[in-house]
Amino acid sequence: MAQYFEVHPENPQPRLLRQAVALLERGGIVAVPTDSSYALACHLDDKGAVDRLRQIRGVDDRHHLTLLCRDLSELATYARVDNRQYRLLKSGTPGPYTFILEATREVPRRVSHPQRKTIGLRVPDHRVLQELLALHGGPLLATTLIPPDAKEPLTDGQEIRDRYEKLIAAVVDAGACSSEPTTVIDHPPMGTGGEAVVTRRGRGDPAALGLQPPPPPAAAGPARPV
Repeated sequence: MAQYFEVHPENPQPRLLRQAVALLERGGIVAVPTDSSYALACHLDDKGAVDRLRQIRGVDDRHHLTLLCRDLSELATYARVDNRQYRLLKSGTPGPYTFILEATREVPRRVSHPQRKTIGLRVPDHRVLQELLALHGGPLLATTLIPPDAKEPLTDGQEIRDRYEKLIAAVVDAGACSSEPTTVIDHPPMGTGGEAVVTRRGRGDPAALGLQPPPPPAAAGPARPV
């Protein structure tokens, strides 16, 4: 059964966070709060944990997983960016944005996109998650906690525990999160001169970064007689 750590959203108990970190370091999947929605997180270097993460989420290796980082100081280890891309990242961190970036060789191939060799990266603006990352001492690999049969993330820690108690190691409950995932910004490979593109509009406002929102889905044409 999943352990349940109910922590204060502004002053989380270090003892409980250390217990969650210990579970992550032993290969556990942990549900964590973020500044958008709850996410499932695991150790970056644990292949078995990464495989289970994808299985629980119901996605394959073409779905971008995301590195949760404390700040941009960890950026150069895991992603290649030019000066223009770095300025955009700096303006959107910490915050509810996921940036799709060219992965470095430090990123295990099994967690980057198999064709594009890219990885998602974000710096969350959430006190509990920031302290968890500090205790862990490095990034965690994560994905938005959207059940395979749903379109929106789960927002309540107890509901997450009830649904996933036999699949994950723990829930870190810091209160209800937003029901919106992050805004996803896809960057072209470094040095190509291409423009960043918003591929998913979520909680983060693209206009705050000087970007246009993605176009609305094309309207369906008139029905044809059958």
